[in-house]
Amino acid sequence: MERCGWCGLDELYCDYHDREWGVPERDGRALWEKLILDGFQAGLSWITILRKREAFRAAFAGFEPEVIAAWGEAEVARLLGNPGIVRHRGKIEATIGNARAYLDLGGAEAFRDMIWSYVGGQPLQNQFASLADVPAQTPLSQQVSKDLKKAGFRFCGPTIVYAWMQACGLVNDHLLTCPRHAAVREL
Repeated sequence: MERCGWCGLDELYCDYHDREWGVPERDGRALWEKLILDGFQAGLSWITILRKREAFRAAFAGFEPEVIAAWGEAEVARLLGNPGIVRHRGKIEATIGNARAYLDLGGAEAFRDMIWSYVGGQPLQNQFASLADVPAQTPLSQQVSKDLKKAGFRFCGPTIVYAWMQACGLVNDHLLTCPRHAAVREL
């Protein structure tokens, strides 16, 4: 059996695939951080974000929504000057707004409960044989995206949301030929 082909042979990518991708994330703050990072990934490869993840954490105060929600133009300017992250004004401003939306929803527990309610509290177990079978988005990711946008979130279109759902283990999209498929199913 071999791992899902999307991670290639890059050691960082393989480690992410083998230890993190698809593992059910039940911490609401961590779910929010991963949604933000997936939003930054839009238009880029995930490995780019993965390589910059620690720089993002440092630049964004450990992804503490309570801190980020209070930021304004001075912090946006500071972040636009940080070469360690993706310097995109719209994504930076969306992160600040998404922190506010997250807090407006009620914070970590409320966000976690909202997101996991879409799958009845248990990961959906897909049975894909090849990467060509894995969709870029689904009717469920379209609904989650719509609801997040209604709650004030940005950079959370249905394709971003589906990638996030995969990464956070709301769906198990490890291929049937991947040893992580069964391991993640058991989690």
